[in-house]
Amino acid sequence: MMNRNDRRIALAALGVAVVALTALLMTGGEESATAGDVDSTAASNSIVASRGDNGRAAGHDGYRSRYGAATIVYDEHHGKPSAELFPFDPNTADSTTLLRLGLSPYLVRSIYRYRAHGGVFYSKEDFARFRGLTAGDYRRLASYIHIGSDYRPAAFLVAPDTVHRKVKLTTGEHVELNTTDTAKLQLVPGIGPHYSKEIIRYGQRLGGYVSVDQLDEIEGFPPAAKQYFTITAASPVLLNVNRLSLNELRRHPYISYFQAKAIVEYRRLHGPLTTLDALRLHRDFPAEAIERLRPYVTF
Repeated sequence: MMNRNDRRIALAALGVAVVALTALLMTGGEESATAGDVDSTAASNSIVASRGDNGRAAGHDGYRSRYGAATIVYDEHHGKPSAELFPFDPNTADSTTLLRLGLSPYLVRSIYRYRAHGGVFYSKEDFARFRGLTAGDYRRLASYIHIGSDYRPAAFLVAPDTVHRKVKLTTGEHVELNTTDTAKLQLVPGIGPHYSKEIIRYGQRLGGYVSVDQLDEIEGFPPAAKQYFTITAASPVLLNVNRLSLNELRRHPYISYFQAKAIVEYRRLHGPLTTLDALRLHRDFPAEAIERLRPYVTF
């Protein structure tokens, strides 16, 4: 049996042995980790050297990371991807291609979402306007952007001489004034959407044109356009001046309120009209007013 002093000595020796063993293990682990880091760095440098860039990207020492199937080289000073420049189509480039070009993962995801919702880049300017793309990135990539022919507007596939274009009438060509429509009217030089509608509207108010010169009654109508109109068979809607009321008579452009009142008053005092000449003595019916109205009345 060991006495008390012997046990104390044995315990002390055991403690020293434990401390020494612990220190040895800790020193060996650090050396092992250091050796592992050296081996890892050497392996990384070996990979980079095998690519011919001597462990540098875009002129700076860098490290590599994985994003999907793409390997990104990062600048250790700025944390940004180092760009590789090569031709690409932003409509078809995959994530690997976009990341190699130096675009951020966030921007790559935005481009994918844009295309998934039907977005198309028709030109490099469309790509420049994409939200999140910096001016520096665009200037760097602009000369490498190539939009595939499948994404150009289909109109480019049509030969220029087969594209339908609206051609104006030439001298000697005419439009029938009473039977035309707004599309044909716009073929007349000087006539656009506004005057084409006004010509139709005024013709309806008159009950039909009886003379091309009536176009001058449309405010601002270009006189030079009259040469392109013709009237082959005038058949205006006729007004029965003996049956229509004052309000019905005054709706016609050639009958004012006072003229309509004069017609109604004549019928009351003298009976039905048989000719417009009976109104010649009335101050509201000068000779030119009667002649202008004559084609539109019946008795």
